[in-house]
Amino acid sequence: MTTRKLEKTEWRSFLDRVSKLLDAKEAEIEVTSLRLGDQVQAEWLPLIGITYDSGDDLVEVALEGLDHMIRRPRDIYVEIGAGTLASIEIIDAGGIKQIVKFRDQLLLPPQGR
Repeated sequence: MTTRKLEKTEWRSFLDRVSKLLDAKEAEIEVTSLRLGDQVQAEWLPLIGITYDSGDDLVEVALEGLDHMIRRPRDIYVEIGAGTLASIEIIDAGGIKQIVKFRDQLLLPPQGR
């Protein structure tokens, strides 16, 4: 696995590309801080998209049934393994880490066959 820190100038374009390429993916969101400990915010929900809005200084992770907002992100790291994006770690202004992990959705065969 390779971890790379994204420059702030890359955030919007990188996350836009990720949203387009992560079709049929599920995501889990883990929130980690000394004050809160480790908490799973969302557990393997279908991913709709992930974006950065520079005007509001906000990263939005849209999952089926949940919009997870990360205000005032400070750093974004991406973890890539075997040519695929494994996770995105977003650290907000308060130092809270929010880790978005990805996996392929299990696609079931059509019924009646």
